[in-house]
Amino acid sequence: MYMKPISRLLPGLLLLGMATNFCSAQKMYLLAGTYTGTGSRGIYVYSFDDRDGHTTLLGSTDTASNPSFVVFSHDHRFVYAVNETHGDDPGRVSAYAFNTRTGALRFINSRPSRGDDPCHLAVSGDDRWLTVANYTSGSAAAFPLEKDGSIGANAAFIQDSGSSVNPDRQASAHVHETVFSPDGRYLFTPDLGADKIMIYRFIPSRKDPLVPAAIPFLKIPAGYGPRHLIFSKDKNIAYVICELKGMVLVYHYGDGKFRKVQEIAAHPEGYNGVMGSAELGLAPDGKFLYASNRGDENTITIFSVNPVTGVLKTAGYQTVEGVMPRNFILDPSGRFLLVANQGSDNIVIFKRNAKSGLLSPLSDQIHVAKPVCLQMIPAGH
Repeated sequence: MYMKPISRLLPGLLLLGMATNFCSAQKMYLLAGTYTGTGSRGIYVYSFDDRDGHTTLLGSTDTASNPSFVVFSHDHRFVYAVNETHGDDPGRVSAYAFNTRTGALRFINSRPSRGDDPCHLAVSGDDRWLTVANYTSGSAAAFPLEKDGSIGANAAFIQDSGSSVNPDRQASAHVHETVFSPDGRYLFTPDLGADKIMIYRFIPSRKDPLVPAAIPFLKIPAGYGPRHLIFSKDKNIAYVICELKGMVLVYHYGDGKFRKVQEIAAHPEGYNGVMGSAELGLAPDGKFLYASNRGDENTITIFSVNPVTGVLKTAGYQTVEGVMPRNFILDPSGRFLLVANQGSDNIVIFKRNAKSGLLSPLSDQIHVAKPVCLQMIPAGH
């Protein structure tokens, strides 16, 4: 059985005095999704104080299987997680109720993800649909969400095809993400294997809500391996990080259409080590963009953002104080950046300089096995 049906919080949940201060404006909930099998219990819940970066473990799921990506519903009442498995134990997506007063997780249900190694989830703006990217099998699926937060029967399935020039990583399609457009009218799925970003019209009133757009894909340069996509604060610029070439691509965006305006390296000039760019994050004020690099580098690249054009300029590099940085987040205040280092079993908290964008690591770290994904919401709401 891939998961026990009940998620229990660890005994530390009701720590004495927690209720006194936890619901103040400076307190947040931090969720960490992990790979299990080496001591991790699945999804971990922490309190996070955005005044000083202090964290306190509140609890965890009870041995969820490889919940490597987690996401909140927009009303914060539910958490959805992939179960990144394959073969005889095919991938799944799971739903949890989230108690916004205590941080407790309660398992609701799960569904097959319709593919191997699901690695990313997105929830539509009205909390009615959940989309999932199945990396190894190169597919995506959309599930209806019920009012009680449960995941309904599969309503849409898309199988990508194609390959590109890297025989080791691009022999077949590998969907790495599902991203809704800022206005919710489109869904974009970066395909690392095919060097494309697939473009779908999203029509939530339909039983099958995904329809190929008039321009069905954005072609990415051969061998780049598009991985993740985010939009600028004003929603008119799209940034794409390409894992295999360590590049960030900048596009003007409007109504499902992309126009390339810049290509900039996430690595220093002359770098010839193993590439492995992973994630993008934008500061709350939109003035700095951050990119994580795995491979031989294990850094965060810091870019300043031109406020008019959205183009990037390298502002610096920061070692992640660990190995294999995957997902990272900035807290809503913009004072901190947190990095999940999968290879060194630590989550590092950096203080961020709002003027320069530069990062300084705090001495306190979170030690947890194989952290992959981080999410944060205000507590007590």
